[in-house]
Amino acid sequence: MNRLIKHGLMFGNLFHVHSPALVERYNRALEHLTGKRTDLSDFHIDISGYSPEVGDELNDHLYLNHQGVNRQFILLSMEQRTAPLLNMKFSTSRAILQDFIAENEAQLFALTARDAVAGELVNSVYDVTTPARLFDIRRVEIEADTTAGTVKDAEKLGAMVDRFKTEPDGWFDDVLIADMITLAGKTGDVVRNPVRLKQMGFDQRNFWTAHFGGLYVFQDLEHPAVIAPSGKGHLGKLPLEFVFDASEPNRIAQFLTLNGLAEPIFEGRETHAAAILRQKMDFVLIDAVTSAGGDLSGTTRADMRSLARRFHADLPQEFHALGALVNWIENGSKWPLITSDHPAYFYTLRASDTKDAALVNMLLAELAPKDARQMFICHKELFYATYAQWPEAKKAYVVDFLVAEYQVDKAGARDTLFGHDAPMAEPARKRDVPKRDKGDRDMIARVGPWGAVRRNR
Repeated sequence: MNRLIKHGLMFGNLFHVHSPALVERYNRALEHLTGKRTDLSDFHIDISGYSPEVGDELNDHLYLNHQGVNRQFILLSMEQRTAPLLNMKFSTSRAILQDFIAENEAQLFALTARDAVAGELVNSVYDVTTPARLFDIRRVEIEADTTAGTVKDAEKLGAMVDRFKTEPDGWFDDVLIADMITLAGKTGDVVRNPVRLKQMGFDQRNFWTAHFGGLYVFQDLEHPAVIAPSGKGHLGKLPLEFVFDASEPNRIAQFLTLNGLAEPIFEGRETHAAAILRQKMDFVLIDAVTSAGGDLSGTTRADMRSLARRFHADLPQEFHALGALVNWIENGSKWPLITSDHPAYFYTLRASDTKDAALVNMLLAELAPKDARQMFICHKELFYATYAQWPEAKKAYVVDFLVAEYQVDKAGARDTLFGHDAPMAEPARKRDVPKRDKGDRDMIARVGPWGAVRRNR
């Protein structure tokens, strides 16, 4: 993993805690939440305040996420908002924290100038000992305050001010006035500068969880289902009728289609699609070459064709099917029949423009595991676990690619791969490229380039 860390692909963009004041604030918050402290004087934290170094010191990397539910957090600085969320157990957690920070930006800026803000993502579940318990998680509420209780004291002072203004004898209540003065010394002027965090709640109906081998729970859909790529035999009885695993690609494809969750990656953007598919082919090729013990030293993009010729016998079905699809896009050749049980099927899809697009792209990354770029972007937890099993040659190639072609323009890469722009006009064709005939176009309009989704009988 050192190669990933060195290039900022792992533990990148964490907030550096190194001043004595910040370390002391962190310790106050840590003790407030967990009863523990750190002796470190220099460490890094993610958006939730979790630190890998502190986790190592405490021999507990779930010290802010006991049982993997109700994640606690420590905010020392507004700079944490752009940090990643490490050891993610639920796909919704980072977005919830980002929304909370954005909605309370001014208040949190003022509060963290003097103290740490400590809190928790609260739901009604305190453990997930069985998969069925996941379905009791319906809504997540955020509770937060400084370690000194500034927000709570400000609410109390605000109520006192109201009493002072409205009660007939408020002006003569010496005890009330004395209590107001004492609290004002802690909170400041809450009339001119109110200290209040918005009470926020978030529905958690569709999500991924790392529990039980990794599950994608889709409850808030017309056709709900659970997808367990690693297997479903251990899950027992669940509240949802339909549960699919990776051995049922037809049923997963049908689920995506019925709910309008996925679309062909070349939908309305053929020029981008050919380049994306070629890159997917490169990753499939690299996987085959390194698995066969091939040497990638000094390999460039221009060397890919040579590698494909040398290792032709080792190339899997995904490579040939994606190549046929590129030929169809660029040269108007006969469109390839890539059915939903074909190994290349999920490589041809991206999420549709829905509220669950990020979750669907995460699922597609797991169903198309040889596309290292999409896995890194959409499912870092899986990427890190998979990366550890790769041959050294593949590790080096993927890291070099991500540094050279993704890190330099993350936003542009994401937009090209997953953006949902208005449909683009069909690009002008070269004169020597045959157009698809009307029969092809009509068929594509009905079933897409891969053929109809097969339904299990």
